[in-house]
Amino acid sequence: MKLATYKDGSRDGQLVVVSRDLGTAHYATGIAARLQQVLDDWGFLSPQLQDLYDQLNSGRARHAFPFDPAQCMAPLPRAYQWADGSAYINHVELVRKARNAEVPESFYTDPLMYQGGSDDFLGPCDDVVVPSEAMGIDFEAEIAVITGDVKMGATPEQALDGIRLVTIANDVSLRNLIPAELAKGFGFFQSKPATAFGPVAVTLDELGDAWEQGRLHLTVQSTWNGRKVGMCDAGPEMTFHFGQLIAHIAKTRNVRAGSIVGSGTVSNKGVKQNGRMEWPKGYSCIAEKRCIETLQDGKPSTDFMKYGDTIRIEVKGQDGASVFGAIDQTIAAPAA
Repeated sequence: MKLATYKDGSRDGQLVVVSRDLGTAHYATGIAARLQQVLDDWGFLSPQLQDLYDQLNSGRARHAFPFDPAQCMAPLPRAYQWADGSAYINHVELVRKARNAEVPESFYTDPLMYQGGSDDFLGPCDDVVVPSEAMGIDFEAEIAVITGDVKMGATPEQALDGIRLVTIANDVSLRNLIPAELAKGFGFFQSKPATAFGPVAVTLDELGDAWEQGRLHLTVQSTWNGRKVGMCDAGPEMTFHFGQLIAHIAKTRNVRAGSIVGSGTVSNKGVKQNGRMEWPKGYSCIAEKRCIETLQDGKPSTDFMKYGDTIRIEVKGQDGASVFGAIDQTIAAPAA
């Protein structure tokens, strides 16, 4: 099934069930008002939502209405936890290589993760408001999962059973703030403002064969100012699958229902063409593009985002239809 949260003036919005083709929706009133309720009592409430989903897809839902992504908050508008990984080691390799640094061996065996703010997410069509263009505004196209309860010490295989929903994310990054923060030795903070999520989150059965062993084997499309800049495969080059990422969090603590775990920037390796390294599948963040330019030409030539820029992130299924709907945002200055 596919679930979304509609804006209603409250912090947590109203849970809606969305049809498979993203054409219609139906309030889940009478079953659950908010997604967190469903995650807390998944075994009892999710079958009821599935029944409503089936009615919606068959045209039998009495109070269906046209689905509008612009009315969506993040599927889970605020969460108990937002932990983002760097599961595509190629992304780390590119960033390190561009500054002539080696990737530590541990990065290939132990996931790299940070814990971001989870009290204020952006909806898929909300403006990305940033105090200054000088902060180095960047998008990051990612896959994310929403979990149920996962016990401390869970194995990666056990952790996979805790995944309830999958969606897409734009992990907005302020690149020019990152070096000073990392130099303090405590990691990201101001350089990672509110993250945006796709209009809908879907259960694993909706993904069919595209979901395999904790990886989503579909293409993540990134379109910056109307120009498609990334067509990156999310599956094959994901070094750590979502079960491994969740198990990493659960090594020393319980992971509770309503935790969101991100994949990090979806990234694919380059290929050698005519004696030169090229990246034909493009990029899922501008920082990576700048690293590619540095490796190819000795210096970056692509600027970070400016006010008025747009970013669209979308994943289409094997049938060509949008799976999660699209993140479609504009970079904006704070209101006067």
